[in-house]
Amino acid sequence: MMDCKVILQILRSHQCHHEINKQSDRHKRADYVKYVHSRDRFIHMSKLTILQYPDERLHTVAQPVAQIDDQIHKLVRDMAQTMYAADGIGLAATQVNVHLRIILVDVSEKGNQLLVLINPEVIKMGGKEEFEEGCLSVPDVYETVSRAAWIRVRALDLNGKPFELQADGLKAMCIQHELDHLQGMVFVEHLSPLNQKRILSVLDKRARSRSKVR
Repeated sequence: MMDCKVILQILRSHQCHHEINKQSDRHKRADYVKYVHSRDRFIHMSKLTILQYPDERLHTVAQPVAQIDDQIHKLVRDMAQTMYAADGIGLAATQVNVHLRIILVDVSEKGNQLLVLINPEVIKMGGKEEFEEGCLSVPDVYETVSRAAWIRVRALDLNGKPFELQADGLKAMCIQHELDHLQGMVFVEHLSPLNQKRILSVLDKRARSRSKVR
């Protein structure tokens, strides 16, 4: 959607966009996708459609993954392809209309450190920090959201092995953003009702403008 176009790294006075800058060349992202392909003997990857807010399907609560099988591996491949193609640093399965507890995060400058979290759970979080966020599911909208400054999560990797991870800064924000998606929440819903109404009005005007062009 982080869950959760998205997400090129922008740091403004210690604030971070959830859509980050284009310091990473696209060929570097492509090189990583090729690496994943060769590592796991992937044959095919597909670019998926990202649901756009206020699509009600974004409010679906994701279910735990019961078994990490070939279907889950293919979903993760396709999500990675979709995220990198959109210059994203995070994507939740909810955003591609698959309602399973899977999120992808890669906040590295080169786009070559993909983190896959299956059935993620928050163990601890603390502190407070404000981030200027965006979302692939809410294109070209950026708003300041208050998040925990650090977070510790437990999840499964693609081999079904449990692991724990502690993150702060941009990675902590991104993980929290994508975890929101799994709970059926979009980042703009952290804002006041007035600001949510304003954003919906902007999105509606854009949609009507596009329909006129067609």
